[in-house]
Amino acid sequence: MERPEFNKIKDYDEFCKYYWYREELIKICKDLGLKAGGSKIELNDVIRAYFSGDMILPEKRKINRSKATIKELTLGTGLIECGFTFGNRFREFFAEQTGVKPFKFNVDMVASAKAVKETGDESFTLGDLLDIYYGKKTYAKYDKSALQWNKFVKDFCADDATKIYDERLKAAASLWKIVRDSDMKKEYSHELFEKYRDNITV
Repeated sequence: MERPEFNKIKDYDEFCKYYWYREELIKICKDLGLKAGGSKIELNDVIRAYFSGDMILPEKRKINRSKATIKELTLGTGLIECGFTFGNRFREFFAEQTGVKPFKFNVDMVASAKAVKETGDESFTLGDLLDIYYGKKTYAKYDKSALQWNKFVKDFCADDATKIYDERLKAAASLWKIVRDSDMKKEYSHELFEKYRDNITV
């Protein structure tokens, strides 16, 4: 079953049967005049609301940048207030808080900081971000659906049967396109390979 054009899709359940790249979701939202920022999960939420009759429109906000020169960081310091980045200043701050050196921001911290900036949430603090590091709090989860393609390729290449291709990445991409544009599960299996091997073009 080929993926139809977005404007031919009747409801959210039908929309969910198909794989959409983040760039495609952004374009759909922009074309509809809806909020077009954020992760795939957030964009999907905008489209779900659209099918329910709600329009989540782009936000117009101003962030006061004059506060971004705070000298001393504390757990109560607002993320927006201090002009948070993933640079050395903040890495060192979290290294002091956790005792972990070198400190690395985990994917949920990255997703949360991005969401805070996109929504302009001035109540979110560095302490909240630390709670996310320890798993005590959830704000925005990393969009794991972005890893579907990576896992598909890995599993494709792990299957000895696919060694018949000199350019396995191209072969995987050809099979992925069939899966992506269908309502099938977005997962690789040997059975899938056997079923569509004659359709794989390299």
